[in-house]
Amino acid sequence: MIRLFRISLPVSLVGLIVTETLLAYFCYLAAWALTGDVDVEFFLRFEGGLERTSIAVASILLGVYFNDLYSEIKILSRLRLVQQYCLVLGVAFLAQAILGYLSPDLILGRAQMMTGSALALVLLPAWRMLYGVVVLQVWYRERILFLGANRNVRTIAFTIHDRPHLAMTSVGYLAPEPAAEDSPGLGPWLGGIGLLTERYAALKPDLIVVGLDERRGNLPLAELLALRLGGARVEYAAALYERVMWRVPVDALRPSHLIFSSELGPNRRNLLLQRGYSYLIAITGILLTLPVLAAVWLAVRLTSRGPAIYRQRRVGLNGKVFEVFKFRSMYVDAEARTGAVWAVKDDPRITPVGRWLRKLRLDELPQFFNVLRGEMSIVGPRPERPEFVKVLTEQIPFYGQRHTILPGITGWAQINHKYGDTIEDSFTKLEYDLFYLKHLSLSLDLYVIFHTVKVMLLSRGSQ
Repeated sequence: MIRLFRISLPVSLVGLIVTETLLAYFCYLAAWALTGDVDVEFFLRFEGGLERTSIAVASILLGVYFNDLYSEIKILSRLRLVQQYCLVLGVAFLAQAILGYLSPDLILGRAQMMTGSALALVLLPAWRMLYGVVVLQVWYRERILFLGANRNVRTIAFTIHDRPHLAMTSVGYLAPEPAAEDSPGLGPWLGGIGLLTERYAALKPDLIVVGLDERRGNLPLAELLALRLGGARVEYAAALYERVMWRVPVDALRPSHLIFSSELGPNRRNLLLQRGYSYLIAITGILLTLPVLAAVWLAVRLTSRGPAIYRQRRVGLNGKVFEVFKFRSMYVDAEARTGAVWAVKDDPRITPVGRWLRKLRLDELPQFFNVLRGEMSIVGPRPERPEFVKVLTEQIPFYGQRHTILPGITGWAQINHKYGDTIEDSFTKLEYDLFYLKHLSLSLDLYVIFHTVKVMLLSRGSQ
């Protein structure tokens, strides 16, 4: 795997992005060679061809990203794949049309754009199919031998089975007894833990992953040490879980891990840097969205009784309670009878205008002012209501650790996990929050902000 933006990306995914980029360049340069009146070299050197082609290619890559074609590489339907690439090229034509009004010198000629897009519509889906059927099949897969079959191991096994681009496969697992639950991708039960040396010699796996719920007295330390000294790679399931899932497994954490970890928790430099760029982004965001803020304020005021700005108590840094600002999306006194409850799908407490505000995330815009007040940052764990924090802290271990940094308008959990109103969803979100807490950095924040735009436009994520 390759480390980018503080997250681990499969080499096969990076390879797909690079090859699709080169193929898109080829399509438009080949189109110029077929339709242009000068050769390609002259076009690139003296007519701004490289910049103009790069803009078209960038718009295609952006369209691929917005159609989730880099999130899900496995092809479920060829017809749907072609339809998605039609949408991708629609994005490219839209970008050219907008650019034609702003800076006509940067757009491609009509013949080149039409011909290049026609080539791209044929070659890009064809390459994607070839990549999925041939390249990913012949790509060497890291062979994993699991020692134990706890929840983290089963989650890893299912994930690598469902995502072939991770280039991993299980050769089986050793455990005192076969796993009680059906676990796709886990592979066959190879016997008890005492057979570790024998099974390793027979199977020659690339990696041994230890995932035992109770390691004391069960972990074959002598055998693992001998294998390790003999060149075998050995790691805990929690480490592989974090690389594959982009989450920190809460049930594998121990207080000693937090105390002695050199990575957990952002350093002071990153926190100061985050406050600085959060402040600048908040000011810029307020200035750019002033017309939108005014229009939403007026819409809320005219369509339902009550103030346009809603203040709600949330838990912030170090457990301090503050008031978060939002455009009101519910009827006044919506919780007078029920008290504090999680929002649900088709919530009857939400006004008609409020449904659109939540869908487009416009109700969150006033939180730029919370950032200016030093109560929030642009990126961070979403602040939760005190009533829910009390319950979640009692039921989920390490839940309070998410309050060691400023809460955010958007966050790692929000872009990676759908909205949910259960303890299980809060558990999963905490795993994402702990991953963010561990890897907080400018590069990861930029990734979250960029991805948030996609989540907003496609109406995904939490409510």
